[in-house]
Parts: sequence; structure tokens; C-alpha cells
Amino acid sequence: MGKLGFDAVLIGRNEGARLLQALDRVRAVARHVVYVDSGSDDGSVQQARAAGAVVVELDPARPFTAARARNEGFAALGADRSEFVHFIDGDCILAPDWPATALAFLDAHPQAALVHGYSYEDAPDASVYNWLTDQEWKKPTGPAASGIGTFIGRSAAFAAVGGFRDGMIAAEDDELFFRLRNAGWQTWCIDARMCGHDVRLLQFSAWFRRMIRAGHSFSELGVLHPGAARASRLRAVVWAGGLPVLAVAGLVVWLPLVAVVCALYALSGARLWRRCRAQGLPPKRALTAAALLVLGKFANLYGMATYWARRFRRSDARIIEYR
Repeated sequence: MGKLGFDAVLIGRNEGARLLQALDRVRAVARHVVYVDSGSDDGSVQQARAAGAVVVELDPARPFTAARARNEGFAALGADRSEFVHFIDGDCILAPDWPATALAFLDAHPQAALVHGYSYEDAPDASVYNWLTDQEWKKPTGPAASGIGTFIGRSAAFAAVGGFRDGMIAAEDDELFFRLRNAGWQTWCIDARMCGHDVRLLQFSAWFRRMIRAGHSFSELGVLHPGAARASRLRAVVWAGGLPVLAVAGLVVWLPLVAVVCALYALSGARLWRRCRAQGLPPKRALTAAALLVLGKFANLYGMATYWARRFRRSDARIIEYR
């Protein structure tokens, strides 16, 4: 396959050999390739230059965010940029037939500002955390798709809405998709394999931090776009806030209330276990996954509180690294 009519912006931080694989796949088909580095110390910058990419190193004087990296990469394409730009995370390797499929879709759908397909974990069975992440990627298809950082879109539409919000540490993709739809565009997810991803979540602590980051984004999205992530916020407040408060109150005023709260957690866990079993997990791993999905609400609530504490202090957000 020869060069296609799009440019590519890859972002990364200490992605190692994975970055070179991502670059090799993109350079075979993209017109121009920009790599934006957020303070790597593993030789990524030198390797990307050797691979033929234009390299942008973010100034560490400002907080690193994926949003800022993508914006600076887009700016580095300059006035000679292509009609289409593909944003790609450095741990993602595009499926060989994805670029042609996506460009054909955009040509056939002039109201589509962007399109993405399915991401999939390369090693979903390496840990239950990897498997849960793989499930996250299974987003509904259609013209009002939720955000994902790897997508191909129209350069003009991206520029017209001002790109990503530099200061967002998570869900900057969802937030961009909202603004594009508010401007009259469609944001599509289609039934096609887009890229392999390597989350490398092997420890509970790393997964828990990832859930904290998600909670932070629930609060910020709700402020920027009222109604966004409302269900996620409500679940966190009820399961990680309201029910524990009821249980403590039960210890003081009415002991059977504690049993009711425990029963609700058990029922929720059983429902989640059945769902995980239906998705192919063996019984023991399904039990672990169900417990993590319940515990994740506590991390989400903590992340939501972190956002509001930062907003109260009027301090800049710092990325929540999880690996």
C-alpha cells in the first residue's frame, strides 16, 4: 500500500519498541508523520528521528497532557497539512487496512468530522486489568460516538473548534467530540478494526490510578458539558458514597440497614459476575473482574473529589500516570 492522503500525529512517553512499531506502520501510508514526546528518557526521541519522523519535544515548563501533545503535533504539520489528520497514541499499532477504510468512509460522509473504529488489547488475557480495558474499547457504533484519542478526522474541522483543551488530563477526546457535534458535525465509530493497544496493566495499584483518572474526567466533563458523564458520576456517588454512609448510619441507628447495604453490593456483584461470564471469562477471573468493577466506583469518586479540590484551589491539573 502506498502513501494515502492524510498526515499522522503520534504522541508518546517512554513507549520503547512499541513506538517504533507504531511509527513503521504509519510511515508506510501517511504523507507526513509528526511524533510528539512528553519527556521520555528511554531514547524515544532519538529513535523517532532515526525512523524519519518530525519530532516535537514538549517544553517541561508547562504540564504534560495528551491534549497538549496532540495540539502541538497538529501545529507542527503547518500550512501544508493534508485534508485529513490521524491522531495516534504511541502504544497503538494501526490495523493494515484501517487507513483506507477510514478515508473511504469520510469521503462518503461529508458531515463526519472524524471516524474511529475498534481498538483492541493485544494481550487481554495477560491480566484481568487488561481484559477490563479491552472491554472499555467496545464502544457503540454510530454518528454520535464517544471519544477515543486515536482517530482520523478533517483537519479543517479540528482547527475550526480549536483542537483539544490543553489542560485536560483525561477525556479530552470526549470533550472534543462534544464540541464538534455542537458545531454541527458528526463523530463516528464504525464496525472496523482500527488498532492494537498495549495497556500493560499488571498491578492493582496501576489499574486503581487509571480509575481515579476516569473519575476526574467525569467531573470535568460535567462542568464543561452539563449532562455529560452524568450516569457515571451518579453510580460513583451512590455505590462509593451513599451506600457506605448508609451502612455507617445503620451501625448507629438501625443494624438491619447494614445487612441491606451488604445485600445490595452482593446483588450488584452477582450481576456483574454473570455479565463477565457471558463475555467469556472463567468463573474465578469473572469474580475478580466483578469485584474490581465495584471497587472502581470508589476510585472514580476519589477522582471526582480530586477534580473539585483542584478547582477550588485554582491549581493546574497534573497527569495521573498509571504505569
